[in-house]
Amino acid sequence: MDKQIISPDGTPIAYQRSGRGPAVVLVSGAMSTGATVAPLATRLADRFTVVPYDRRGRGASGDTAPYAVAREVEDLAALIEAVGGEAALYGVSSGGALALRAAASGLPVRQVAVYEPPFAGPGGEKEHTEYTERLTDALAAGRHGDAVELFLRLTGLAEQMIQGARQSPMWADMEAVAPTLAYDDAVMGGGLLPRERISSIGVPVLAVAGGASPGWLRTAAAEVADTAPKGTFLTLEDQTHRVDPDVLAPVLAEFFAL
Repeated sequence: MDKQIISPDGTPIAYQRSGRGPAVVLVSGAMSTGATVAPLATRLADRFTVVPYDRRGRGASGDTAPYAVAREVEDLAALIEAVGGEAALYGVSSGGALALRAAASGLPVRQVAVYEPPFAGPGGEKEHTEYTERLTDALAAGRHGDAVELFLRLTGLAEQMIQGARQSPMWADMEAVAPTLAYDDAVMGGGLLPRERISSIGVPVLAVAGGASPGWLRTAAAEVADTAPKGTFLTLEDQTHRVDPDVLAPVLAEFFAL
């Protein structure tokens, strides 16, 4: 990230800007930085001014205690102001939940696209509550590795793969960003779809899911589209939660060009 803005609470937020045309801000999900969505930015830059950024507490961005979801919305507001005063938003996973919240907060947003925001179905609040409690305990005790394991299990990663990840060179970086798992957990609220908030979004909303993803993620995306007054749902065949930017980019480009 080679540029920086200062959020209203004094936190430096690092971002990149490339391309020409209407601005599109890319919001990454848990355990990720702006670099995670950089390949998608490259594929959109021929038609849009694309802005991936490091959410607070990650990458080259700073952090200011105490955390509040409202501060992340303020970060987005400051970014949008820096790139022209209006933008479309794309958010992946919990970043999608943040993008929806920002749009519902009245930020100058043209459109919102989200990929598989992980809202739980009926009955899923118990699992989410247990995750929140165990995550809070692990982070309070400084057990960052345990916090990362909790998150990976929540995503459905097999135990053997989790233990393999612990031995990988990437593990130290994952532990370093572990405190921000609490931020994503806060963004998700209680884990259930925030129907009242999403129903207040007046701009077009595109909710996308992968055809090879778990059914509950497809259901969550479909419910986002059904709840938003101007919502559209789309399935990308053979795609998973790790969506191929070559498949996703044309869909987003068409939507953001409307």
